[in-house]
Amino acid sequence: MKAVILAGGLGSRLSEETALRPKPMVEIGGRPILWHIMNILAFHGIDEFIIALGYRAEVIKQYFLNFYAINNDISVDLGTGAAIFHRGGARTPWTVHLVDTGLHTQTGGRLKRLRDRFADDQAFMLAYGDGVADLDLTAMMKFHQSHRKLATVATVLAPERFGRIAYEGDRVTAFFEKPDNREGWINGGFFVLQPEAIEYIDDDTTPWERSPVERLARDGELMGYRHHGFWSCMDTLREKGYLEELWNSGKAPWHIWR
Repeated sequence: MKAVILAGGLGSRLSEETALRPKPMVEIGGRPILWHIMNILAFHGIDEFIIALGYRAEVIKQYFLNFYAINNDISVDLGTGAAIFHRGGARTPWTVHLVDTGLHTQTGGRLKRLRDRFADDQAFMLAYGDGVADLDLTAMMKFHQSHRKLATVATVLAPERFGRIAYEGDRVTAFFEKPDNREGWINGGFFVLQPEAIEYIDDDTTPWERSPVERLARDGELMGYRHHGFWSCMDTLREKGYLEELWNSGKAPWHIWR
């Protein structure tokens, strides 16, 4: 299974951190949160990633172009410029596709631009580039295969500032964007999708988490995988500090690949 990671947004609520780099490159424990997300996915067997780029795309490209050098020892001949890489660090057997999906493209539009990268029957993972969890993605994938619908969303319990998801059994019946002040199930930012789900996206101006998922829910094609464990996004400096504190303590719940 391939994974798409949305990494093109401005991250305006983290402007102190994102003036010079995209939000997924904001660091937790000296590593971009994008690296943490990819390790969560890789722990469950995903080794091919499609990164949907937008704002400051060059920063993410430079990171992966230099990834091997950064994570291994190097000997450099300054006279000739020749470099020898020594495998001093752990090997990372990932294939990473860096795709510029437009500076102002919305989340749904970014996904729609990637449609030709999936065979018609090839389910794939979709993740936002700003959230971590100790989510059992293997179980979520099996759940997706079992119900044969077009989409599965990981739902998590979170405070009132987020939108809500309504259930009937395991079927998602409604997808609300911040309708009231009650606590409940929300979009956790991890999806398993059939390529046909992309047809619910109109164009570049379509946010994935609005009309596409709302219509999937109305059509009975969106199922929810309830995650009762740890989850956190990184929308604010306070949330970044919280994740940093957890990582530095050595007890970060999402560090499942340790």
